[in-house]
Amino acid sequence: MAYDFLVPVSEKVLAFTELLPPQSLGKNIFKHTEQKGMPVFANATVAILGVLEHRTPYDRRTEKLDLDTQRLQLYRLMMGNWNTTIIDIGDVHEGERIEDTYFVVREIVAGLLEERIIPLVLGATQDITFPTYRGFDNIRDLISIVQIDSRFDFGEEDELIGTQSYMSKIITDKPNNLYHLTNIGYQSYFNAQEEIDLMERLFFETYRLGDIAKDIRLAEPLLRNADLISLDMHAVRAQEVGKDQDFSPNGFTGREICALARYAGISDKVFLFGIYEMENTSLCQQLVAQMIWYFLEGLSLRIEEEPTEENEDFVKFTVPTETEDLIFYKSHLTSRWWLEAPALVPMDTKKPSVTLLPCTEEDYLAACNQDIPERWYKAYKKGFN
Repeated sequence: MAYDFLVPVSEKVLAFTELLPPQSLGKNIFKHTEQKGMPVFANATVAILGVLEHRTPYDRRTEKLDLDTQRLQLYRLMMGNWNTTIIDIGDVHEGERIEDTYFVVREIVAGLLEERIIPLVLGATQDITFPTYRGFDNIRDLISIVQIDSRFDFGEEDELIGTQSYMSKIITDKPNNLYHLTNIGYQSYFNAQEEIDLMERLFFETYRLGDIAKDIRLAEPLLRNADLISLDMHAVRAQEVGKDQDFSPNGFTGREICALARYAGISDKVFLFGIYEMENTSLCQQLVAQMIWYFLEGLSLRIEEEPTEENEDFVKFTVPTETEDLIFYKSHLTSRWWLEAPALVPMDTKKPSVTLLPCTEEDYLAACNQDIPERWYKAYKKGFN
């Protein structure tokens, strides 16, 4: 069993937890301990999983991730008014080879997904996204990924998987279960024009930092249909994490990144949330703890919604345009909007899991003015290529 490779929460963290008030997260999280073993998985909503692998094929981090202190920062936060059962299953330590770590992470993620438990993965390097993606292999046929990142993380065609190239591996590795990729927060000067062109040719979606930061609400529909979210802390500006080396003066603020984490939690389609490239500075650890808190709060507010004409919780709007009649749905419960996608023609026997594109009210109003949303065009082109 892959769970046998998990190292329990440390005695240092457990001793700290004893001193916390009963309303704290630490007192309300069921933990994997040396004495009691693994917590009961039944009825668990989310599982915290640490990954201490800090090697990549091309570089080695000089400093290992301090997940003990990260847990201290998380555990001391107060519980919200949540009906959420949280378990902390401990950490995956480095295997003899990087591939060994990938194998264990993949198997643990697959096991949690089978139990319908959401893995909340905390890792040192973002290439851990690859084994978490492969953990879906026998769970879902097609996977939509959202990366919150200043870079697209593509490498050269023959490059080994690494922190800067894990997406190349996901796109080319068999079986190819990637249905859609969306990048939120990319910064143009960090990405070669060839990478931007590649995203366009593959009909993937990209949203620059400035566009999202101008109105953070634009990110909510983008996160609503994601199966897997991979968040690189380098998407956050340097002053927020207390480290200028390798971090940029431009990036999301602490408030903005917490809003994105909350949107990720609210989405009833998100089955895995990963936070990577974390640093051991006090500011970064506090920020990550607060991001996790907001993800958990969003999780407690989830409402499963599936717009249909017959569902009285939705109102349907038909917008005639010069090329198509666009169909929009609005939820009476959450005021969220969806846009009916074109009939997709799959390139193989797999079928897309959704036929509705999450959107905003602004998209509907723009369509009323004959301005067809770009997301609809991308879906149209993707379906007939």
